[in-house]
Amino acid sequence: MLISRLVPLSIILVVSIFAAVTAFPSAMSSGLVLVANKGEHTLGIIDPHAGRQIAVIAETGVTGHEVVASPDGKLAFVPIYGDSGVGLPGSDGRSLDVINLDERRIIHTIDFGQGVRPHCPVFGPKNGLLYVTTELDKAVAIIDPRTFKILGKIPTGQPESHMLAIAPDGERGYTANVGPGTVSVLDMGAHKTIAIIPVASHVQRISVSPDGRWVVTADTEKPRLAVIDTKSNQVDRWIPLPATGYGSAFRAGGKQLLVALPQANSVAVIDTGNMQVQKTIAVPSAPQEVLVSPDGVAFVSCDHSAKVAAISPQGTVKLIDAGRVADGLAWAK
Repeated sequence: MLISRLVPLSIILVVSIFAAVTAFPSAMSSGLVLVANKGEHTLGIIDPHAGRQIAVIAETGVTGHEVVASPDGKLAFVPIYGDSGVGLPGSDGRSLDVINLDERRIIHTIDFGQGVRPHCPVFGPKNGLLYVTTELDKAVAIIDPRTFKILGKIPTGQPESHMLAIAPDGERGYTANVGPGTVSVLDMGAHKTIAIIPVASHVQRISVSPDGRWVVTADTEKPRLAVIDTKSNQVDRWIPLPATGYGSAFRAGGKQLLVALPQANSVAVIDTGNMQVQKTIAVPSAPQEVLVSPDGVAFVSCDHSAKVAAISPQGTVKLIDAGRVADGLAWAK
């Protein structure tokens, strides 16, 4: 777990409300939340309306950290990373499980041919192709999600390319390169790296604003969030945080950015108009990834607690039981 330096909490309003399901929008978007339960080597399926995990599917290996659903909501793709953390010794995963969500079973396993530690799967917003980070290959693999064939790769030019985010227009991709503390800017069409941005000594996770203007990634050794200007491909500014950050996600419209703070057991809510923390919201121990549903409910995996916290747009929190070491999240419509 990350070690952080706390800054004074007087600069923010700390909100800690755990409320009932009835406080959530009555017209919550229809869909499912998928969660990678690392401690159990399973994919969990959560019904957000019922507020519970309704099924688990055993993975073929140890273990999936991240997950993505196909645009039609029928399939889930879970890369099998291995039994270690990024940059640490351990097994090197070489496969990706394809899961039929209706049948709740694995229907195919894609083999990368060698240990590459596949990690973060993302669908291209325009072409429908599946992109998966392959850390040991210093690349992003390109997969046809219909035939399950590996079509090629995009080099990142850096080791430990752990997380991937793709701009809304599908033209650019951005990888958080953990150990080097950099972000690689990828030309998704030309399959090449066009820039490597120095950020910090160590970074984790990455997200892109809905308008494609900003890319954000957390400095995991200092309580601050890097804001990268996608026009200049440089760090434009830093947002001070009350503790070191981790996963992040923008709400629809891009007016708010939510950032998990693992050491503070909370989520920071940032106003993107002034790029400042508005408030923090208390969640169970060790929040990791943030997923925002179409109607603005933020789901936060809390891996020390086997919980997923669901945060309404108004800041109300309800807790959903998940599996041990809950981590990666995805929305399946």
